[in-house]
Amino acid sequence: MQHDMCLRAAARAIYDACYPTDELAPVGFDEAERYGTIHYRRAVEAAQKARMHLAYSRETQPCLFEMLA
Repeated sequence: MQHDMCLRAAARAIYDACYPTDELAPVGFDEAERYGTIHYRRAVEAAQKARMHLAYSRETQPCLFEMLA
């Protein structure tokens, strides 16, 4: 995924947040990317889904907190 640096950075952030210790993921992000582990593939999938939601302008996105006020 070296051609899309933004998506890679998002996947790394998700990977590090979801798998912070060796107990949850046996290797770090770079090795997981190299070997295409399930942990890496799930982080990439989450980044792709998040990008779809973040691509819209903020004005058109519903605000969750307005309902609580």
